[in-house]
Amino acid sequence: MDLVDILKWAAAISGTIAAFLVSLDLGRRLTGWGFVLFVGSSICWISGALITGDAPLWSQNLVLFAINLFGVYRYLIRKRLPRDVD
Repeated sequence: MDLVDILKWAAAISGTIAAFLVSLDLGRRLTGWGFVLFVGSSICWISGALITGDAPLWSQNLVLFAINLFGVYRYLIRKRLPRDVD
């Protein structure tokens, strides 16, 4: 197994686990950790795609990386604003 295979398997497994965590909707913290895994998955996909010269794959995952970073910020870093009570 070469480096590209390891990166692809790590990306696939972490992406699957991340999707499962986000889909569970068990609270902000768990969802945030799902986005952390998505970030790791994107990094693996980008790395593997750059090594193999797969421009569509690294381009897509560069965008997903940014979206997932926003998810990490939104669910783990940003302070929730109190909601107005009617």
